[in-house]
Amino acid sequence: MTDPAAAVLATSSTFSWNPVADWQALTAHAFMRDALLAGTIAAVVSAVIGYFVVLRGLVFAADALTHIGFTGASGAVLLGLNPIAGLLALTISSAVGIGALQQRLRGRDVVTGMILVEALGLGVLFLRLSSGYSNQTYALLFGDILALSVQNLVVLAVAGAAALLATAAIFRPLLFASLDEEVAEARGVPVRALAIGFVVVVAIAVVAATQVIGALLAVVLIVAPAATAQRLTHRPLLGIGLAVAIALLVTWTGIALAFWLPYPVSFFITSLGAIAWLAVWVPTSRRLGAPARHAAHAHAAA
Repeated sequence: MTDPAAAVLATSSTFSWNPVADWQALTAHAFMRDALLAGTIAAVVSAVIGYFVVLRGLVFAADALTHIGFTGASGAVLLGLNPIAGLLALTISSAVGIGALQQRLRGRDVVTGMILVEALGLGVLFLRLSSGYSNQTYALLFGDILALSVQNLVVLAVAGAAALLATAAIFRPLLFASLDEEVAEARGVPVRALAIGFVVVVAIAVVAATQVIGALLAVVLIVAPAATAQRLTHRPLLGIGLAVAIALLVTWTGIALAFWLPYPVSFFITSLGAIAWLAVWVPTSRRLGAPARHAAHAHAAA
């Protein structure tokens, strides 16, 4: 967190339980308004993409991409470049490889895991060669939404818009292929191209979430709201809407709590995301098994 933001938070007013006064205090500072804007973009993008990540069983791949982004950022620092450029480049290029491999290899989780391990090793090496942790790389690794620059916000907005537009363009075939890949392929849906394209979209969502809660925790914002929504409804459009609502609630609440309490935003967002999922999973785990969910999704999409 930057010193100005830290100084403001250290002397911020206490929570008054007056919604109007508390909202005015929360939005009185430019860095808090920027944080709310960035959180909103990342939450919407992560929830929409996350719905298909959970539906397609790509949670581990999404997690791997968040960690691979760390390597890209640290490599960019070593070369004297902007960490975001390295984050984008390596995450998207790795996504193309993972998307292509998942259609060919049965043990794709092992392959993804090995890519992840090697990427983390290279990331540590790059940081060592660059003589320690860069503040920018550290922020991308653990999140620092209260210290985003105008450049960060522009990258986030462009990446978010690109991810949402791409998802809208392939929504119907992607949903069809996610529910029944064999039938979709038999009906002429380009399943492999969709798989590669969607993992690239996931990579873009990872970039968005990384700037909010960091590479190590971004998968929570992508997975938790979507997984929670899918426990509540089998209808895809309603599920996506619920996922967006949950992600926004978790993100806004996390940012607000970090304003009044001396703990990191990423801690609150990840904790609230996990609590939301547990609150839904516990009462639904007995009555809703995985086969039943898949059948219900297929019925809703028909």
